[in-house]
Amino acid sequence: MATNPIPQFPAGFLWGVSTSSHQIEGAAEQREPSVWDDFSAGAGHIKDGSTAAVACDHVHRYPEDVALLRDLGVGAYRFSISWPRVNSPGGLDFYDRLVDELAGAGVQPVPTLFHWDLPSSLEEAGGWLNRDTAERFAEYVAVVAARLGDRVTKWITINEPAEHTLLGHALGTHAPGKQLMFDALPAAHHQLLGHGLAVRALRAAGVTDIGIANSHGPTWAASEEQADVEAAGFYDLLLNRLFAEPVLLGEYPEGIGELMPGTDIGSDLKIISEPLDWYGINYYAPTRVGAPEGADIEFGGVTIPAELPFTVKQIEGVPTTDFGWPVVPEGLTELLTGFHERYGDRLPPVVITENGCSYDDIDDQRRIAYLDGHIRALHRATEAGVDVRGYFVWSLLDNFEWAQGYARRFGLVHVNFEDSAALERTPKASYRWFQEVLRAQR
Repeated sequence: MATNPIPQFPAGFLWGVSTSSHQIEGAAEQREPSVWDDFSAGAGHIKDGSTAAVACDHVHRYPEDVALLRDLGVGAYRFSISWPRVNSPGGLDFYDRLVDELAGAGVQPVPTLFHWDLPSSLEEAGGWLNRDTAERFAEYVAVVAARLGDRVTKWITINEPAEHTLLGHALGTHAPGKQLMFDALPAAHHQLLGHGLAVRALRAAGVTDIGIANSHGPTWAASEEQADVEAAGFYDLLLNRLFAEPVLLGEYPEGIGELMPGTDIGSDLKIISEPLDWYGINYYAPTRVGAPEGADIEFGGVTIPAELPFTVKQIEGVPTTDFGWPVVPEGLTELLTGFHERYGDRLPPVVITENGCSYDDIDDQRRIAYLDGHIRALHRATEAGVDVRGYFVWSLLDNFEWAQGYARRFGLVHVNFEDSAALERTPKASYRWFQEVLRAQR
């Protein structure tokens, strides 16, 4: 682990941590069901057979969690607002209290308006495969902005539509559990359309600081062989360009647009590319990709079917997290400088909206090394000319890690899930380390 001080970032750089509603809130009985409640009820869908009905019980313990944020010294807290909770009586009252508690602690609220927990009622009507869901999303966003917009100035429309499309609609390993392969592309388009409509709804409410949280990572060809290079190019198109270019350029990559639904794709793209104030990137690792090998591949808890035109391969010679993900800090520098070169002045200022790792230890020295390396890699990107305005660690708390249940721990704070009545929070070594980093930056 590096022991040199982290280089200084510019004054006004926003340091924060992130969570999401379904993963930490609990109090499921106080809201409508979501697609993740339905998915978790299916046999074998969640690795440890758990659900997020209680999770971290954040709805009842938010003052304790905000105190952790205050003591940590972050400038901002990225959380998500549960659409099913907002649809329920008194649901917005919780977010009122949370925002006020954050204000009292001197922590800026940065809500994400959709982080995968679609109301079950909308899924029953077609979910993100149904264009109408984008319109319903905009209506919900307007309601939330009207309630919280007097105190919340920085907003995120939608989180990781790439993963929600691929894992939830193409492969079926996440909610809503559909296995549509390339027929899942309408879910991608409608999420992006919902993003654009949400931007318009927020602008109408007077919001002036809006971003999205897209997941991106470098794609590395497994070799210089043409088949591997072509497979890596397709993977990069599917996971990076497909979700960045409609937002940043107002167009789909060549060959993708004709696969999207809608009678007037051009009009939709004008909505999708509504100007943003900043562009959020969730970064975890690069991906090494080769030509298909004719067999299913297990990688990072996901099965990559043989019929896909690529194979995901291990990156050799680098450490891995307890999730099996490669630890490659320099990939963050490569990603950001690559985006800067590819999109130029069409790329607004960047905020790293998620970066983190899964390790089980409370004395989590490997997490410290991971974060240290990635923050330094981020600083190298700023030295190369990338306009980066903020960095959010994933995550504040150990939580319900989607299809892995409670088997993976990403938190700076340990949560004792074995005692569901107490759910004791214990700051890890990485929490104390990050606390010192933030003090030094101030």
